[in-house]
Amino acid sequence: MAILGLCFGSACGPRAHIPPRPVTVPNALDDSDSVARLARGLAPVLYLQRDEWFPLSRAVAVVHPSRRIIGYHLLWKDDVHGSWIPFTVPTDEEVIWVAYDSTNAPTNIWTFWHGSILHTDWRDRGTPAIDVQWGKHGSLPHGIIESDLPRGQKLNDFYALAFIGLPDILLGKLTRPGPSGFFHSYDRYRDFSRVMRLSDSLDVVVRAEDPRESLAAVFGRPYSRKRPWPDLTGVPPLGP
Repeated sequence: MAILGLCFGSACGPRAHIPPRPVTVPNALDDSDSVARLARGLAPVLYLQRDEWFPLSRAVAVVHPSRRIIGYHLLWKDDVHGSWIPFTVPTDEEVIWVAYDSTNAPTNIWTFWHGSILHTDWRDRGTPAIDVQWGKHGSLPHGIIESDLPRGQKLNDFYALAFIGLPDILLGKLTRPGPSGFFHSYDRYRDFSRVMRLSDSLDVVVRAEDPRESLAAVFGRPYSRKRPWPDLTGVPPLGP
């Protein structure tokens, strides 16, 4: 209790220090570069849950230098859970990966989902599309069958957590602006109806196998430093 009292009195939850635009970014590509244009053209459409409170603060596309895959790293302003805990990372990084073929058409999508990597075949499905979870910003391939999600990581589990974890959410609200909780139905929790074209929100496109320095330049330090790539087995190399 003494620790919590100290936190309340000093607002000890960490604060985000996101660098202002523009920044000098290692390995950045000029907007006129054909690879940068490819990354913007393959950028997913995001379908945000309609009540999402936190804004997308930064977005970086990372083009792999030798494989046909692009990572889209999204920096959300905060996570609804745990923001009051001292020394936690004060922003929320999520990642989407899009593989493409020799015609530059998308073939596969991977998304980071609470420690798991979800994979969906995206051949002949057009522009990549992603559903973004309320508050925690886990990324779901649009149209995924919910029963296929990992055990303990299904949407109804997180819907329940929004109620069970209400004290945690309210503690976070004491240390930074945020929602008081999610007080709607499960159908509304699954209402991904706010459309955002990620191509319009990309801060920069970089080409790098290890994007950590590039991401730190745009996201600031510390950030979550989630894995840069999924399992690349089966992702074809670049070729003529």
